[in-house]
Amino acid sequence: MNKNKQLRDSFWHLLCHRTELPESGNFLKLNWLDEEVSLFNDGGEIVVFDNLCPHRGTRFFTKLHGAGAISCPYHGWSYRSGAMHIPCKEQYDQAEISKAGLNFLKSDWCGDFLFVSISPSFTLEEQLGAEFEHLASISFDIGGRSDFDAYTYECDWRIAIENGLEPLHVPYIHADTLGQLNLSDPKNEYTHWNSAVYFSIGDAATHKKMRSIKKLFSIEEQFEGYMSIYLFPFTMLSSTFGYSYSLQNFFPSAEKNKTFFYSRLLNGVAKSPAAADALHHFFASSAAINRQVFKEDHEICKRISPNFYDEGRAKLLSKDEEKIAHFRQCLKKSFV
Repeated sequence: MNKNKQLRDSFWHLLCHRTELPESGNFLKLNWLDEEVSLFNDGGEIVVFDNLCPHRGTRFFTKLHGAGAISCPYHGWSYRSGAMHIPCKEQYDQAEISKAGLNFLKSDWCGDFLFVSISPSFTLEEQLGAEFEHLASISFDIGGRSDFDAYTYECDWRIAIENGLEPLHVPYIHADTLGQLNLSDPKNEYTHWNSAVYFSIGDAATHKKMRSIKKLFSIEEQFEGYMSIYLFPFTMLSSTFGYSYSLQNFFPSAEKNKTFFYSRLLNGVAKSPAAADALHHFFASSAAINRQVFKEDHEICKRISPNFYDEGRAKLLSKDEEKIAHFRQCLKKSFV
């Protein structure tokens, strides 16, 4: 089996937060290894499937997110209220048509975060370990999504992940964005498959401003600095002060040097409708900064030679790159 496909199939992947699909008919569509997975709110139940009509393989959804119905425009097959609805059903072989249905993926919840897998090698709690309760706590402090960004990184997914795991590049690549926080030395934490990093914010003006808006939020889980959680193999969740969370997926493509990148900004719960109105500009500004940071990351990642990585030449790692060493160890043990 292709190694990237093995990672996709055997691990759990954080794909969305419950508030991203708040109403019946809401959907999300993501691409992993050139195959599409759709998440859909079917009357309050979120179902996850491979976005293909079981009749002739037509894609149900072509947009990345929105509202609609699981309805095939080709021959009218549809899914609603937990069942397939098939026009002219009597014209098919009844033994075969009785087995027709969406190709569902396995799903499980960590608080209000939805994880998906194809054939997981572990339970979700086993894979997340001590991070399970932390993620669940974070999930209850999220009230919705304010930004959805998606495009193709022109690099191997491992290069994109390793870039996100180390802070050494911040002063050079993000001098006018993330670098403005004047982050402290990192404090790293590790579980069996995952890692997390915590920084205090050295820029006094930024720190004061962030503390000043705390009164507008109703949140329990907060680190008063910058933090980022890496969920092996393809996902990162980062935040400044816990006021919003950037959910990032770096899904491999079957095509070399191509990664499907998705970024969502998930908003912290506002204390009141008036507070939500006051925070509108803050969330818009956070989304714009996130987009710029990821653009800067992409520009440098696509300059990295994939052959340098594949030939095993990228061995020189500093103490600030120890999370990369942990990532590489996880890669090795995932294929044992």
